[in-house]
Amino acid sequence: MTDSLPTLAVLGGTGAEGSGLAFRWAYAGYPVIVGSRTAEKAQAGAAELNALLGKDLVRGMDNLSAATAAQIVILTVPYSAQKSTISDVAKVLEGKILVDVTVPLVPPKVNRVTLPAEGSAVEAVQKMLGAGVKVVSAFQNVSAHHLKDLAHTVECDVLVTGDDIASREIVITLANAVGLRGIHAGPLCNSVVAEALTSVLITINQRYKIPGAGIRITGLPEQS
Repeated sequence: MTDSLPTLAVLGGTGAEGSGLAFRWAYAGYPVIVGSRTAEKAQAGAAELNALLGKDLVRGMDNLSAATAAQIVILTVPYSAQKSTISDVAKVLEGKILVDVTVPLVPPKVNRVTLPAEGSAVEAVQKMLGAGVKVVSAFQNVSAHHLKDLAHTVECDVLVTGDDIASREIVITLANAVGLRGIHAGPLCNSVVAEALTSVLITINQRYKIPGAGIRITGLPEQS
């Protein structure tokens, strides 16, 4: 099954969001590599996921090795580590799709929208990497809380933005593969909406004492 599917590298894959997405993609049959600053930490994270999966489906590598070995790279590090991580792996991203999940949260006031001067956190990365890397923004509004619970349906649509439509379509397939609904949301500049929405969802979680508020786009057929 995995022969026809691209290898995914989840950088920051030992964190809550990254490990949850890695878990779901591995369960769906994708070859998955967990990336971290050190190979040892990544291998420990991969071992934890394999224990949950009941099979050795996930590998662990340092970020550079993971990005080198993958066809699609997913960046799930905190905002404070976004640019430094990209700088570390930029030389191996040419010709690949980079899915950036970064949200520009500035602790401790994570329930307030904070956007960078470039317009959005993901646009800043596209400017760093240039046109040779297809940057796509997605998954910012998906709560990590239930991702490792396969019995739980994660109620959230995924706004997918990017300047290359074919790359957006591939990322929508990744979203659909883990039980979410990916939706074309326009060019990369529109990522500002998903990034800002995360602080709104955090506020809703805090106010209503719930773990994982999400978004739904109405008026669409079940499969977009």
